[in-house]
Amino acid sequence: MMTFDETLHYLYNKLPMFQRIGAAAYKANLDNTIALCNYLGNPERQLKTVHIAGTNGKGSSSHLVAAVLQQAGYKTGLYTSPHLKSFTERIRINGQAIEEDYITHFVNKHFDFIETLQPSFFEMTVGLAFSYFVEKQVDIAVIEVGLGGRLDSTNVISPEVSLITNISYDHQNLLGDTLPQIATEKAGIIKTHTPVVVSQWQEEVAKVFEQKSQAENSPLIFADLKYQIIAEVDNFTVLRGKKVLFKDLSCELKGSYQPKNFKGVIGVIECLRQKGYDIRDEAVHTGFAKVCSLTGLKGRWQQLGQNPLIICDTGHNEDGIRQIVAQIQQQKFKQLHFVLGAVNDKAIDKILVQLPKNAIYYFCKPNLPRGLEVDSLKTQAQTYGLEGNVYTSVQAAIQAAKQAAEANDMIFIGGSTFVVAEIDEL
Repeated sequence: MMTFDETLHYLYNKLPMFQRIGAAAYKANLDNTIALCNYLGNPERQLKTVHIAGTNGKGSSSHLVAAVLQQAGYKTGLYTSPHLKSFTERIRINGQAIEEDYITHFVNKHFDFIETLQPSFFEMTVGLAFSYFVEKQVDIAVIEVGLGGRLDSTNVISPEVSLITNISYDHQNLLGDTLPQIATEKAGIIKTHTPVVVSQWQEEVAKVFEQKSQAENSPLIFADLKYQIIAEVDNFTVLRGKKVLFKDLSCELKGSYQPKNFKGVIGVIECLRQKGYDIRDEAVHTGFAKVCSLTGLKGRWQQLGQNPLIICDTGHNEDGIRQIVAQIQQQKFKQLHFVLGAVNDKAIDKILVQLPKNAIYYFCKPNLPRGLEVDSLKTQAQTYGLEGNVYTSVQAAIQAAKQAAEANDMIFIGGSTFVVAEIDEL
């Protein structure tokens, strides 16, 4: 029998893991997932689910939907990736992470089959999550897509409703070089006669969703055409046409980009209500207001300190960084200190070109094989007029920024999910 640490070591090192090694771990078909689900007794067919895909915002949206459902009294499963601190974060019920003992028992019990099938780390984790949710008899599970949609291991479910958040450039080596190609992969989660909510109407890709939903006879809602958000000082109101749907909502997620996600989540809630789910207004209010504490969500424009202001955010692609830079520009500070790291398979130029030139940079490499070498990052950054020093680790870079910053400065930590994952204070 393997211990929990031995089990994790086996999962991380024996099975190909995208987070660590990148494209080599990506399986461009569902064969392994289907074989694993068949072996496990098809738990995916025994679950009521909400399926969420998109380039940016799918994590925040998944946690918001889960928070509202659990506040409405439903025993709610939540499957997300990657994790920041612990593998157990990926699989939760009503905000509580999966037990270490369950993971160890599952891998030991099915070890021979896993060895024969040789699934990827992600395929294996999906099978584990579905089995866990069925065994624990959740009422509904919110399932976040790992990468893409059409060929993602999660795409064996038949959800109550699908949500697609935003389409922008990420993982072009696997999903395609154009937005319509990327959208086609995301649209792969649209199922026959199953409503689909698209958070943002984007001219370049709207047709992709319209054609796919027509082919599947699936009702399609573009949430930002259907709903309007009126922002006030500390809260906001949601309108559908002239009708006030929700008044005085507030949210623990403070990113200025979040209202785009809110509309998609409201669309999902309305679809679930139409299907008979009893989701009262109070559940929406509390789910939004306490999303982080209810679900354990971290790393989305999260404040870690004051005087100097310290913020981290997991945004890591062209559009995500654009939103972050826009929000940094809204802050008041004397000097910006920017702790920056990246992985080696991202289009780093599209990120560096957007970053503020008047910041002091603290270059670092996240501690995983995909981490971009820090000297290479600094060299590329300098071509965009970004200046700073290199550090041996993420934590060393953060410490240097803290020592250099004055009380009225700002420290931002990001560039990659895996940089944020190494923050001690998180």
